[in-house]
Amino acid sequence: MARLDGISAIVTGAAQGIGAAYARALAVEGARVSICDLDPPEEVVEAIRAAGGQAIGRICDVSDPETVTALVRATEDAFGGVQVLVNNAALFGKIVLKPFTEIASEEWDRVMAVNTRGPFECVKAVLPVMRRQRYGKIINIASGTVFKGTPMMLHYVASKGAVVAMTRALARELGEYGICCNALAPGLTLSDTVKGRNDYGALRALNVESRSLKREETPDDLIGALLFLASHDSDFMTGQTLLVDGGSAMH
Repeated sequence: MARLDGISAIVTGAAQGIGAAYARALAVEGARVSICDLDPPEEVVEAIRAAGGQAIGRICDVSDPETVTALVRATEDAFGGVQVLVNNAALFGKIVLKPFTEIASEEWDRVMAVNTRGPFECVKAVLPVMRRQRYGKIINIASGTVFKGTPMMLHYVASKGAVVAMTRALARELGEYGICCNALAPGLTLSDTVKGRNDYGALRALNVESRSLKREETPDDLIGALLFLASHDSDFMTGQTLLVDGGSAMH
């Protein structure tokens, strides 16, 4: 019996990259997966189905409460509930490194809308379902940059710092309903989005050098922690942040 048999999971930002790896890994363990992204998620949905899993997909802007509510409704209609929410959608790949004095207010607001308000909207939308179930696992994707104070991307680091703080506060508010809320904080991970950055070579060198384990991080390095947080193995753990970055930052 797979670890997540009978579980339904929503993964945001999962049409490609790390989010797609999360969705596929959850499906391998028996979860029925609802995938959303601003890009069409059909390729990942079909890959999961071809491997014998169950998946649906929708185009969804996580900063728009109406489309997020529709996503949750469609997931519940298809799978009968929502036990796991992975708040993965975020702006990072197209962020240009720059001093904070050069970050336009509009760019700051857009990063915050997706990276911070997006998880807020998704948790609000899924709460009625999880509260009825008296059970749920919310997994917020944070970032190792929060623990290192990474410069030249203040809006991104601040948005992910807010995710860590939200995780702790949500854990306090949701515990009485049997809902666990934890965060997973990756280091710089070798995804297609990251490889497409013009400054990837410099970022890679700096990150590998800072790690205790001297190699690149891949999406597969995050799967064990993700499945732990999604499964019954972590049923008495909430409000925590698991940092998976090869020992670059430690807390």
